[in-house]
Amino acid sequence: MDIEELKRQAAEKAVAFIESGMVVGLGTGSTAVHATRAVGRMLQDGSLSDIIAIPTSEATAREAEKWRIPLTTLQNNPIVDITIDGADEIAPNLDVIKGLGGALLREKIVAAASKQLIIVADERKIVPQLGTVSPVPVEVIPFAQRPVAEFLASLSARVVLRVKEGQTFITDEGNIILDCHFDGIEDAAALGQAIRSQPGVVEHGLFLNMAARAIVAASDGITILKRE
Repeated sequence: MDIEELKRQAAEKAVAFIESGMVVGLGTGSTAVHATRAVGRMLQDGSLSDIIAIPTSEATAREAEKWRIPLTTLQNNPIVDITIDGADEIAPNLDVIKGLGGALLREKIVAAASKQLIIVADERKIVPQLGTVSPVPVEVIPFAQRPVAEFLASLSARVVLRVKEGQTFITDEGNIILDCHFDGIEDAAALGQAIRSQPGVVEHGLFLNMAARAIVAASDGITILKRE
């Protein structure tokens, strides 16, 4: 079974938690896009109704519009019933790293406004400890690039400016991303607090104590993990 099929299965399993009338957060990335498409199909076939959605990126907004999903904003709907989003790493306690898709700031804002955050992923994203496979993305105001990079390096990170198609990657909010590679993260909460303390840092990709469930697809079936 190919990876895209596993992603689709996880996303469609997560969408089953959505009920008619909900405000839904739509995540960003290669797995979350399957959830957006599934919501669109369910609205079209009538199995869901009266859904309004908050996209976590401009790319997700465009995909939602293709599927005729009504969109809203946090200004109009500050409480989100459920958000479905992907992750780059999932630890045993359901802490996750997110942001390789470049939308970590909006993703975290929407996740924090949500009653329930459901992470969808394939089995490759499960790790024994955060920071062993994926870097921690840090969104930074461009003006502060060098001092922030030097500060992150002082935290034992190998810091890489994100580049896409030969150009510095710019987020939907006009910021840059510094990808911070660690040899495993012993204390994610302490690291997150340290990163946020540096002027110029907007947000980081450590999503701690936020996910209620993770739906993980593997070749032998789907597993639903719940936060203890």
